[in-house]
Amino acid sequence: MTVTFRRNGQYDSAGLQQLNWFLRDWRVEKPAKMDPRLFDILWEVYRESGSSQPINIISAYRSPETNSALRRRSSGVAENSQHMLGKAMDIRLPDVDTARLRAVAMKMQYGGVGYYASSAFVHVDTGNVRAWPRMTQQQLVQLFPDGKTLHLPSNGKPLAGYELAKAEIVSRNASLATQASAGSGPSIGNLFANLFGRKNTAPAQQAENPAPSTSTMVASADPESLKEIVATVPLPPQRPREIKLAAAAMPDATSDALAAIVSAPAPRIVPELEAILGYDETAAAKSLFDPRTAFLDLGFTSETKSQLSATHFSGPAVKPLPVIGEAQAEL
Repeated sequence: MTVTFRRNGQYDSAGLQQLNWFLRDWRVEKPAKMDPRLFDILWEVYRESGSSQPINIISAYRSPETNSALRRRSSGVAENSQHMLGKAMDIRLPDVDTARLRAVAMKMQYGGVGYYASSAFVHVDTGNVRAWPRMTQQQLVQLFPDGKTLHLPSNGKPLAGYELAKAEIVSRNASLATQASAGSGPSIGNLFANLFGRKNTAPAQQAENPAPSTSTMVASADPESLKEIVATVPLPPQRPREIKLAAAAMPDATSDALAAIVSAPAPRIVPELEAILGYDETAAAKSLFDPRTAFLDLGFTSETKSQLSATHFSGPAVKPLPVIGEAQAEL
């Protein structure tokens, strides 16, 4: 399934509804309102991982009945699981190692990350920043060399930048949660880029009244799709001299006609190219019947006349004389 859940910085309600149903508790056929921040996180994890395969979903929303049934079978299911709130998903990326997927998700520091190596999946949620099982001190330092993380190592001792991370990340997550509840706001990927050091190209400064895009390109090799290219040519700041003269010469023209003239681009005068070398038709015709042509290696594979077609022809535009002789011999 492919769903667009954001458009121009706004959550798309139709896309979110599709995801709510797709991620329902299939055991009892009950959907839930999934936290849209979860989709932002998963999209960013997907991009950072470099995966090119679809995200495999192990578990998403769980109804209270399903969660209770799973708790009776496994001690690893929390009583108040984030899955019951529509704020968690267990995922797997077929082309990304599970340990690396865990590291990428932990680096986000946006919620909880659970690592299930034996089952080859990672739990991601929008709750408090935490991870299980905890990494060792050395592993955590390798993941956060500057020590700026809310994750705690297995010995329970915070890294050097814990307090700084607490001041930055807690306020950041609260701000993003507020924006998500309002149904708008920037994608969290842009904010993650500053924290994790991804070198995105800085956007150029926009003018106070930005000009509309001149064209919308359709990325397709289908010739029919090229007809869908929308071109909106903005008017120039002042009329070109040629258009001024044309408008002055037509005082009785209607406004629509003048608008058509103004909107049309100025004609381009392309100088006619002159031949560098002369072309002697008589000499060209004589060369076709010159016996010396038979000794030229033209790289042509002889085929019968019935085999020559636009798809099979691979030689020069004119068959050499020896090939014509072979065709006559076959007849």
